[in-house]
Amino acid sequence: MAFRVFTRVLSAATLFLILAGAMVTSTGSGLSVPDWPTSYGYNMFTFPLHLMVGGIVFEHGHRLVATAVGFFTIVLAAWLWWRDGRGWLRWFGVAALGVVIVQGVLGGLTVLYLLPDAISIGHAGLAQIFFCMMIAISVFTSRGWMDDRRVDDDRMLRRLGAWTVAVVYVQILLGAAMRHTGSGLAIPDFPLAFGGLLPPQWDGKIAVHFAHRMGAVAASGMIAWLVVRIRTHHAGNPWLTRPATILVLLVTAQVTLGAYVIWTARDMYVNSLHVMTGALVLATALIVALRAHRGLFGSAAAAGDGARRAEVAA
Repeated sequence: MAFRVFTRVLSAATLFLILAGAMVTSTGSGLSVPDWPTSYGYNMFTFPLHLMVGGIVFEHGHRLVATAVGFFTIVLAAWLWWRDGRGWLRWFGVAALGVVIVQGVLGGLTVLYLLPDAISIGHAGLAQIFFCMMIAISVFTSRGWMDDRRVDDDRMLRRLGAWTVAVVYVQILLGAAMRHTGSGLAIPDFPLAFGGLLPPQWDGKIAVHFAHRMGAVAASGMIAWLVVRIRTHHAGNPWLTRPATILVLLVTAQVTLGAYVIWTARDMYVNSLHVMTGALVLATALIVALRAHRGLFGSAAAAGDGARRAEVAA
């Protein structure tokens, strides 16, 4: 029980970290603290509170939250290694620790190299991968998974789940590219583009922006297909129908937020909530996909050391 609570709290903290990072970008605070790993020459943890003003609040606060998430990921990896008998999951925890270390380094490089687009986009994309790893660990150690709860064998559902996660992730990368290349208002109206269906002129920023809009259509279509499949073939299985319903609500909210990003000329709160909700869409799609694949993982009760498994499931 304690471990399940810990993984969920860490997942929530990671989501908050994504929101904090989005606020850094939305407020243009990425270089408010121009050095790394120090903060204006101070040790990160001894930075004077009276200097936490303006953009420093967002950037330094983001660093502190990231450090906390990194520390608790060490605890997570060690806890998994000690208590869980599934070797693949123990190594998955080690991989998550490796990812969060690389993510921290990328965050530092964005500052040292003055926010280069490629590193900034990579930093945003890796954050989503780490969040998905936290969600996956929560799923793999959940009561339903440990109790061998399964869905009817459905190859199409498994494929749809995997492809939906992939398409949503690509869409998030397009969003990151749009944010970090300053393309958020390259097309200033919505749902039209310069008053028409297609932009009358093109440049790099308009192309990135329009690709993100088309990505939203593709991601929404994949999610709709996935939800219809669940509703028509697994309507009696709440293990699938509940996250499917949540997915519909999240996508509706996400599209609405995307529209308001344009209509409010990239209000920092709307913009940041749009990033966070995108992460929630990806995470929920991943939960559906993993549950659809549950039957391929074998019996959790037979995996590894039974005593360790029992401690995790307790």
